[in-house]
Amino acid sequence: MNTFNIAWKETKSYFGTPAAYVVGAMFLALTGVFFVAEITSPFAEASVRGIVDWAGFFIIFLAPLLTMRLLAEEQKLGTLELLLTSPVSDWEVVLGKYIASLLILLAILSVTFYYALLLYVFGSPDTGPVLSGYLGLILYGAAALAIGLLGSSLSSNQIVAAVVGIAILLMLSFVNRIGDLVSGIAEQIVNGMSMTERIADFSRGVIDTSSVVYFLSLAAVFIFLTIRSLETRRWR
Repeated sequence: MNTFNIAWKETKSYFGTPAAYVVGAMFLALTGVFFVAEITSPFAEASVRGIVDWAGFFIIFLAPLLTMRLLAEEQKLGTLELLLTSPVSDWEVVLGKYIASLLILLAILSVTFYYALLLYVFGSPDTGPVLSGYLGLILYGAAALAIGLLGSSLSSNQIVAAVVGIAILLMLSFVNRIGDLVSGIAEQIVNGMSMTERIADFSRGVIDTSSVVYFLSLAAVFIFLTIRSLETRRWR
């Protein structure tokens, strides 16, 4: 119950501030620009691959912006200590704030369904890749939010928190560039760690169980690290 109360409080707080709407509008505008560029290019296909690819890239910056204030602001205002000393466990605090950020991300992604609807109005897209593409975006976003939340727990400065989250996401998203420099098993391991490589399969209509497990595991690991980060504050 505490988890849902915290999630509800944070969700209302999101919708009560203009920053969330500004960030969401920027995300939709940017994905819209690249969606139009994709479908108007020569030999364009009626698919959401362009949306998934570019939205996945922008989530690298969107997720830390959505999560940077969740714990950093509490630390700056000194309310985090009060929250941690109340009859609420660390995991309830972290999970509640994580669920709130996930709901906001889902709300933003749901508006991009308008682009997919246009494909059905003016073309005949394959529904399979559309659904798998959005599933990939949700999983990618869920992992990215967990990483951003960890950044927010490490600093009371929201800018620093966002930078930490973006840095980790950039590293995990483009680690496959290192794979181009190696070969054999090392290349497979490095490419397997890449978030970009994983989401690419979803945009092609391929739902790989290992990729689903990868994103869920990534989210679980960083949520766990965030909880541990809060626990260390009790001993300071």
